[in-house]
Amino acid sequence: MRRPNLLRLSTWSLQSEEATFGPSGAWSNKDMDPVPLPSRTWTSWNYVSYWISDATTVPMWQFASSMLAIGLTWRQALAAIAVGQTIIGVIVVLNGTIGARLRVSFPVLNRSSFGFWFSYFSVISRAVLAMFWFGVQTYVGSECFYQMLKAIWPLAARIPNRLAGSSPVTTVEMMCYFLYWFLQLPLLLVSPQKIRHFFTVKSIIVPIAWLSILIWAMIRVPARISLAPRQDGLHGSAFAWAWLGALNSSLGLYATVSINIPDFTRYAKNPRAQIVQLLVIPLSFTLVGFIGIAVTSAAEIIYGEVLWDPSRLIDHWDNRAAAFFASFSFLLSTIGSNISANSLSAANDLMVIFPKYINIRRGQVICAIIGGWALCPWEILATAPGFLSFMSGYTVFLGPFAGIMISDYWLVHKGKVDVPAMYHPRGRYRYWNGIVRHTSVNEHLNWRAALALLCSVIPTMPGLINNINKSVKVGNASRLFDVAWLYGFFSALLIYWSLSAIFPPHGTFMEQAILADEYPEIPDHEKVNPGLRSLDSSLGELVPEKP
Repeated sequence: MRRPNLLRLSTWSLQSEEATFGPSGAWSNKDMDPVPLPSRTWTSWNYVSYWISDATTVPMWQFASSMLAIGLTWRQALAAIAVGQTIIGVIVVLNGTIGARLRVSFPVLNRSSFGFWFSYFSVISRAVLAMFWFGVQTYVGSECFYQMLKAIWPLAARIPNRLAGSSPVTTVEMMCYFLYWFLQLPLLLVSPQKIRHFFTVKSIIVPIAWLSILIWAMIRVPARISLAPRQDGLHGSAFAWAWLGALNSSLGLYATVSINIPDFTRYAKNPRAQIVQLLVIPLSFTLVGFIGIAVTSAAEIIYGEVLWDPSRLIDHWDNRAAAFFASFSFLLSTIGSNISANSLSAANDLMVIFPKYINIRRGQVICAIIGGWALCPWEILATAPGFLSFMSGYTVFLGPFAGIMISDYWLVHKGKVDVPAMYHPRGRYRYWNGIVRHTSVNEHLNWRAALALLCSVIPTMPGLINNINKSVKVGNASRLFDVAWLYGFFSALLIYWSLSAIFPPHGTFMEQAILADEYPEIPDHEKVNPGLRSLDSSLGELVPEKP
């Protein structure tokens, strides 16, 4: 039997699936297709556990406690978190409803608002961002793994360093990084329909552990002492800008999930199952924010230093059992958020870019390899603060992405979209060399989305540059960057809506939506290229695809 040549690209092609929506296997695969009825398994409880899982993360703990460093009181910090996550909850439900109705992922859905080809800009941008943060989160998880190892085997702290002195990591740190990376790898191979069970387990274990840490902190240092009002609080405009900056940071923390939530709501049993997110998001994030603030404030009094990183807090404990289980809870929380916010997101993006070769499972493995090793996150965290600032500031694009998506579906097209056309490069959302040959529409791209994106991003660029390099003075322009997500979202939404009202994209308007569930009713001879149904109905017949 001849062995396959692994160097040939065709060897890695996915097996063709008859149920694909695209005109051929080059445009879709089984994982990329609209979710069929048997695979719609996510209930309201699954979305509750999903968001409890995402809220209980190390970055959220660190973010909440770091707000105190800019001069906000704990009440002001919690208010910023609550308001920000309430806004995010509304955005998540609006975009989530689209995914639950249409049963498609974010990269596919994005074609209807940005255009088939222009959508690749947002898809590639988010894929790179997800792989970068996957590596960073993996490094954070490896620190938790080190605390677990040290709790079991205290001599781990004495393992000699065999790496070069210039290396930002030691031998034991690199060993823990590899072990943590390998530990989370099997979970990346679990399907999105089944990974919800992991989120359920995490949503039970982690909150119990974190509430236990909160109780410990409150017993050691009562709230009347640890959360006592500060005398040197901010006032006037300084307070206003600090609070708005905290609000914007709260919005940016999960801005990626607010646009890629269709990746998960497409699996909802029904569109109503995911509406519970509107309530659970602000409640869970505000509670976790309070835990982070309260424990950090108490630890500052106990140990005499600000321990924003929970792994550094655990490092001060003498109780090895408590250190192990607390570290395990943080490790579990990091794995969950790395899957939900990074690896699954990157997999959906990579799958749409290369549907012939990548499905969700392969996409997650690629994300783990590139994000976990090729990007060398330990080097980035140690030596590239400017790059970190750039990647953090990249959220200036995420607000506009969300604004354009919501504006297009809810305000411009009022939910009347064509799902099969989202899979066809010559369909309704092509926006290239004319949408339909026999109509007067002749647009080279969805310029409304491009212009809305430019108008919402360019004004925040000076502030982003200043955030990367403080020596570059931009004056008050930096203030707009402090509210970049808010400005980007609302400006993009209004500009796109206005342009679509003044210059309507007639070729994309429909009398009623064409949904994925209607696909089985298409005659067999038309199922080969269902995306051709997206051509303007005024033609009266299908236009055959050119060979």
